[in-house]
Amino acid sequence: MPVLTIRKLDNRIINLLREQAAQNGVSMEEEARSILEAAVLPPKRLGDLAAAMFGPKHGMELDIPAHRPHQPLDFCK
Repeated sequence: MPVLTIRKLDNRIINLLREQAAQNGVSMEEEARSILEAAVLPPKRLGDLAAAMFGPKHGMELDIPAHRPHQPLDFCK
């Protein structure tokens, strides 16, 4: 896998990343990877976008129903 080196990060950013990683129970590397993935990958479903914007990290609990296939409309009736 490729390696990414980020230079000239402010110590404040490093400390905040360390704290956030500890709160999430992961390493700083894993936390940075998650942040980068969330920043560049599109959400898989609209509900995922809503959860990312308004979910538990933002003080809200959302009940997002499981995806169920719908019945196609029949216009010939």
